[in-house]
Formats: sequence, C-alpha cells, structure tokens
Amino acid sequence: MSALLDVILPVFLVIAAGWLATKRGIMTGDSVDMLMRFAQSIAVPVLLAQSIGRLDLGANYDLGLFISFYSGAFAGFGLGFVGARLLGRPATDAVAIGFAAMFSNSLLLGVPITERAYGTEALTGNFAIISIHSPLLYTAGILAMELARSHGQGLPGWQLAWQVIRAIATQPMVLGIAAGLAINLSGVPLPGFVWDAMKIIAGAAIPCALFGLGGVLLRYKPEGDGRAIALVVALSLVAHPLITWALGTQVFALDTAQLRSAVLTGAMAPGVNGYLFANSYGVAKRVAASSVLIATLLSIGSIWFWLHILP
Repeated sequence: MSALLDVILPVFLVIAAGWLATKRGIMTGDSVDMLMRFAQSIAVPVLLAQSIGRLDLGANYDLGLFISFYSGAFAGFGLGFVGARLLGRPATDAVAIGFAAMFSNSLLLGVPITERAYGTEALTGNFAIISIHSPLLYTAGILAMELARSHGQGLPGWQLAWQVIRAIATQPMVLGIAAGLAINLSGVPLPGFVWDAMKIIAGAAIPCALFGLGGVLLRYKPEGDGRAIALVVALSLVAHPLITWALGTQVFALDTAQLRSAVLTGAMAPGVNGYLFANSYGVAKRVAASSVLIATLLSIGSIWFWLHILP
C-alpha cells in the first residue's frame, strides 16, 4: 500500500489535476495545447539534453539492458500488427496499433515513477533507454507505415528513406537527444550558468507534461474498437514488462538498478506519441486515443504489481 500512496498516486494526482482543471474550464483546450507544446518542444528536449549530456555512456550503455527492454517493445509492435490484421484492420491501421503497443510512456511516466520509487540516482538506466527510444521506435514505426502506404505504388527507395529521415529529424525529443549526445561526446565543458539555465527549464518538464497530459486525456473517449484497444493495453501493460523481466533476469542477469529501470519503463502505458503517430497519418485514431486513456488508468495496477516484484 505504501508504494501506491508514496510512489504512484502523487504522479497520477498531477495528471488528475490537469484533467479536472480542463474539465472545469480553468484550462482551455488551447492553453492545454500550449502547455504541452512548451513541455514537449522545449522543456522535455532540454531535460533530455541535460541528462544525456552528463550520462556516463560507457557505464550505462549496456547491450543486455537494451535487448531486454527493446525485445519487449518490438514484440509488442509485431504482435499488435499481426493481431490487428487478424481483427480485419487494414495494414496502415495495424501499423498504428502496433506502434501504440510498442511506444511506452518512458519519459512522462517512467522517469517520475522510477525517481519516486528508487531515487534520482536510479534514473541512469531510464535515460540510457530514453536516449535511443524515440529515434529507434519512430524509425521502425515510420518505415513500417511508409511501406504499408506505398505498397503497390512503386515508391523509390531513396524517396522512402528521405521521408523517414525527415520525419525523425524534426522530432523535438530527437533533437534534444542529439544535443545531449553532442555535449557528451564532444568533451567540451559548458559554462556553469548554461547548465543552471538548462536545469531551470528542465525542472518544468515533468510537472508541465503530467498536468498537460491530464488535459489531453479529457479529449479521449473510450468508444468502439474494444478488441483492438484490449490488444494494445494487454501488450503494453503485460507482455512488454514480462518479456523484459524474463530476459533481464534469465538471460542477461541485469543488475538491480538496470532491471528496475527496464521493467518499470516497459510497464508504462502507451505514451501520447502513440496517438500523435496515428493522428499524423489519419489511421486508427480512436484505437490509439482510447488505448492511451484506458492503459494510463490501468497502469496504476501494473506499476503497483511490478514495484512489489522487483528487488
């Protein structure tokens, strides 16, 4: 019960506050959009640049950690795609559904939950995972979607590659990750006042994003497409963390900190990016939106479960 009260509920109360403020009209739809735009386009990229810029890449970039986590993620994508096709959905819908099952909310939920449970020092594994999360998963998702859309159209390979590169390179989170890696690998020390300014902006990232997430979730109405939604929720909250836990304990023998970061991140609900991806292509939007809402609510239970299982 203490894990629920001390670790999980504070995070979800911030989300609930954003939902209630928007529901009561204190926050308008436009103000929620602006808050999320600030969080996702400025504060979160700065947080990523700051965290990855100071991350010990040699110590924290562990192949076993990445394989354990991303095997669960890509299993979710593959099973989501196949399951959606078996449900009679077109290939483009199936890609969007698989993407939602694959793209766990690693930053907005994974970081604050891990930090509250195990402390700030436990986040190195989280940020190692996050540093390749968006680039890797967006590459897979966009490539699969463009292949599905161009099937039978004879689209040249160079044109497909350019579409994928352009779509990934314009993602603010990817730009923040790239900036952090540039800072880290260049070895050129930034002045203290620059780090201090980044710290101030980064400090607003998680609170603003969680509060804004509550306002965004108000728009999502869980309706129809029940089997597809259940598929995404099950793959996100059950299959992903279970696969990660099995590989992390039985195959790669991850240390305690790595196992915590990988499994908890895998246990998070689909991120808003799952809906944004579907919305950008105009496919399976209702499934993605409802999955984000329902899985976010149900993740309270899945997170509680894994907090009791993990060492």
